[in-house]
Amino acid sequence: MDRCVVLVDAGYLLGAAASLLAGESSRSRITVDQNELIGQLRERAEAETGLPLLRIYWFDAAPDRRPMPEHRRLRVMPRVTVRLGALTRAEGRMVQKGVDAAMHAELSELARNRACADVVLVTGDGDLLPGMTAAKDYGVAVHLWAVQAADGDFNQSEDLVAEADERRVLDREWITRSVQLREVVIPAVTADPRPEFAKILSAPQPAAVPDTPEELVTASATVSARPSPPATPKVPTPKEIAAGLGASRSASAPPPAPSLLRWSSERGMVDRPGEGNGPADLIPTLAQLTTAEQKWADREEDITAVGGDPTEVGQVFARRWTDRLGDPARLTVLWPDYPRIPHRVDGELLRYAARFGLLAHKDDQIDEHDRYAIRAGFWRELAARVPGGEAVTVDS
Repeated sequence: MDRCVVLVDAGYLLGAAASLLAGESSRSRITVDQNELIGQLRERAEAETGLPLLRIYWFDAAPDRRPMPEHRRLRVMPRVTVRLGALTRAEGRMVQKGVDAAMHAELSELARNRACADVVLVTGDGDLLPGMTAAKDYGVAVHLWAVQAADGDFNQSEDLVAEADERRVLDREWITRSVQLREVVIPAVTADPRPEFAKILSAPQPAAVPDTPEELVTASATVSARPSPPATPKVPTPKEIAAGLGASRSASAPPPAPSLLRWSSERGMVDRPGEGNGPADLIPTLAQLTTAEQKWADREEDITAVGGDPTEVGQVFARRWTDRLGDPARLTVLWPDYPRIPHRVDGELLRYAARFGLLAHKDDQIDEHDRYAIRAGFWRELAARVPGGEAVTVDS
């Protein structure tokens, strides 16, 4: 058949692109415009082979072979088929299993069934050499594309390069049309120290240690003349706090103040009243405001329209929350605690972000820089939509 097919090893293409742009092969360092990338692959394949495209096969790996959001978006694009291998941990790093075998099987089947006249391979793994040889034996012309290496050297198997009928290099200019270096969000440092730090910094400095016997005698006399400090009360244990009892409180002593919970947010640990007592805790969460029909529509939008950039994810979440709350003025209670996000909302925001593959390759943990970017996007969207937001400085 006078058609061309493109087989893409996503691990190679995106890993090599990350190495070229960021100096390391971690795909978390780049953002990809998938629509643009697929369009580029199709345009270039048709131009170089002179044949119309039959299909682009996208080979990638995912934990338990379950498609990530990026895979869901890709497989609904026209002329794109996604094939997934397994993503597993070996020797302390994430490796993909079954991707090379799947590419080999697909390449052999296409050639044997005369489904295409030309095949474009975007890969660097020498394990595909038998499949490439078999395709040539069936009369298929094999085009091998490489991503420009950061050091100017090859990042492909030499045997694969030698066996290809045609070889092309996807240079930096071509790559950057659809792949960009992800901006690293550095948390802003407040000029004023936290209150507990300020107390430490303002405390009087200790006296110098006496050097001579005369100084030692004088210092001893001064210390003995000072009044004895009041006894320090015993600090209650967590178990005593939970039981509502102070460690040294007598039966006639007043009850202790409500215990404080500590929670993690944009800038570390902060004390706040017990759950449900603050104004922000009275605002419904996005899940409480979302109907079944809206949930379906949200999922459709996430798959087809949301790119998965951490900042964008935070903005989408904030936009939906604001729209469904009805009265944006209710969110002004969040401004006094900026840049901290209420605990319930923060947890819901990070769970939403996990849908977009931000947990992948990171031991089920969202990268620290991604967390800052997600929250920065949340505040940026709120500042543009909620009264008084223009007075809040949002991290860029």
